[in-house]
Amino acid sequence: MSWSKTDFENVWVYEPMIYGDERGYFFESFHKKNCPEEIKNIEFIQDNEAKSSRGVLRGLHYQLPPFSQSKLVRAVVGEILDIIIDIRPGSVTFGKSFSIILSESNKKQLFVPKGFAHGYVVLSDVAIFSYKCDNYYHPEAEAGLRYNDLKLQINWMIGESEMILSPRDKDWPDFEFHKKFTYD
Repeated sequence: MSWSKTDFENVWVYEPMIYGDERGYFFESFHKKNCPEEIKNIEFIQDNEAKSSRGVLRGLHYQLPPFSQSKLVRAVVGEILDIIIDIRPGSVTFGKSFSIILSESNKKQLFVPKGFAHGYVVLSDVAIFSYKCDNYYHPEAEAGLRYNDLKLQINWMIGESEMILSPRDKDWPDFEFHKKFTYD
């Protein structure tokens, strides 16, 4: 198993060691002892799962402090394009995006620390997306960014006419230089 550091501080990609034979496969989807130091002290307290069809775009979501969440995300079934935006003022990657394809075949996972907006779009016919959180969902702290804000320059890998969004996700505001997160 391997954890790879990205160019974004505290953002990690996890590629598990997969053991397969004629019966199928086995891998450790999470093993706290083998995590990078930045993740070892995080206590995941909630697991979530979402099933979606091709073109469903969820995001770009985050929770305001003190209810911010770190997440460990993966695609259990299908393939998704996962996107994060750094919204930590003072960070060298503030306002920049990171994208990765997560799929049932590559089994990669992405660790998203607090201070990032997060979203994904389903590229396969169907996908099951699963993630661990280190804080509970608080509706009053929910916030988001517009998925198609030109300032963010996100390539969602599918056409806008194929996208299926909730009314809420269509109406998030454009990116603004948020002062709601502090960066140490």
